[in-house]
Amino acid sequence: MTSQMPPKPAARPDKVSLRRYLRLFRQDILSAQPARLYRAWMAEFRTPFFRSYLCNDPALVDLVLKARPMDFPKSGRVSEGLRPLLRRSVFVTNGATWARQRRIIDPAFEGGRLRDTFPAMWAAGQACVARLQMKTGPEPVEIEEETSHATADVIFRTLFSIPIEHATAGAVFREFRAHQQAAPVVNLGALLPLPAWMPRFHRRQTKRTAARIRALIEDLTATRAREIAAGRAPDDLATKIMTTPDPETGACFDTEEMIDQVAIFFLAGHETSASALAWALYLLALAPEWQERVADEAAGMDMEHPAFSMLGALKVSRAVFREALRLYPPVPMFVREATCAERFRDRAVAPGAQVVISPWHLHRHERLWDNPDGFDPGRWETENGKACQRQAYIPFSTGPRVCPGAGFAMAEGPLILSLILRAFRLERVAGRDPVPVAHLTVRAADGIWLRLIPRAAANM
Repeated sequence: MTSQMPPKPAARPDKVSLRRYLRLFRQDILSAQPARLYRAWMAEFRTPFFRSYLCNDPALVDLVLKARPMDFPKSGRVSEGLRPLLRRSVFVTNGATWARQRRIIDPAFEGGRLRDTFPAMWAAGQACVARLQMKTGPEPVEIEEETSHATADVIFRTLFSIPIEHATAGAVFREFRAHQQAAPVVNLGALLPLPAWMPRFHRRQTKRTAARIRALIEDLTATRAREIAAGRAPDDLATKIMTTPDPETGACFDTEEMIDQVAIFFLAGHETSASALAWALYLLALAPEWQERVADEAAGMDMEHPAFSMLGALKVSRAVFREALRLYPPVPMFVREATCAERFRDRAVAPGAQVVISPWHLHRHERLWDNPDGFDPGRWETENGKACQRQAYIPFSTGPRVCPGAGFAMAEGPLILSLILRAFRLERVAGRDPVPVAHLTVRAADGIWLRLIPRAAANM
């Protein structure tokens, strides 16, 4: 463990007006919540338009996400702010549409496909280290920007077999960063019970950046379709997804559907991994003893003959990355909707009520975890850690809607973490400790700043 506690956003007062709550919520989802949620098994929030129930009770989490997920579909409120970019992607759909999308997508992430993507992950990790070598010295580095670059590189190499330096890949990356800044945390349609026919209003910049991203993805998708037709498409994730028919209907994704899915792959596979990786690096800067353990483990990597099997040896790095996902889950809350009358912990839940599962609060719950706010990668070998991992650890969700790329992320994260720690020692910058905020994902309000010090040449 480290003596300095990792940063945690300040909680709001227990009782505030609806107006103030909405203002806080638009600024940051996390600091808009009261401190009691870190101890409560369930909490009810009432607004003039809907009721919301946050559930930390592991039995309720299991009920909503695993036992009866079809009775608690994703809330339409979630998609309101994301619709300009994601449209009808697998992240926001429900029912038969979602089931069909998962039948086509899941085979791309099964079995040996992860092994097939390892060379692309390795190449992206090596490219990341090369970029960071140009930034060593007394001046600090904003590490979130670097991890965003690295994970975007992984996505493009594994999805379309092109590096981030490719003109279209680089353009998507830049536009996506602009879209993050333009997209609000909450759209008006997420707060008010607007009828489906009523137009939704989004910021002009949000719509503009989403349109540019989708146009760039359409170009990549159209190019790949021509390569598939000509029999010269590379055997990567895009080819696999575009050529996989739905086993029930025999139909593949059309162009618009593929654009929707690539958009969410980029959001889920790049943005979330970048967040977790940046926080993992900061946590290691806070805990020099764990930093050296990761570096010592990474020193044993065979740099001349990289192989997928080396991932199995990165046990310390994996424990660190898992702990970063616990403390800073990239997606802090999942919002579902009750479709019928329920009773949660002797409290009536009406149809249409919002049911919130919060990894942020569940992962730090004071009644479940030992030292819930502390950074301790060794916890995963304790009885408490093993028990909580089974019942209170859901960075990728759980049940049928578990992220299909969870295994991908748990390979990519520890690998890039090990490559960076093999090459550099990390130092925090005094007076510039990050403050976590949640917009699309859990990031730092003003970035995560670290100094990079090259390790001995003998380790390179």
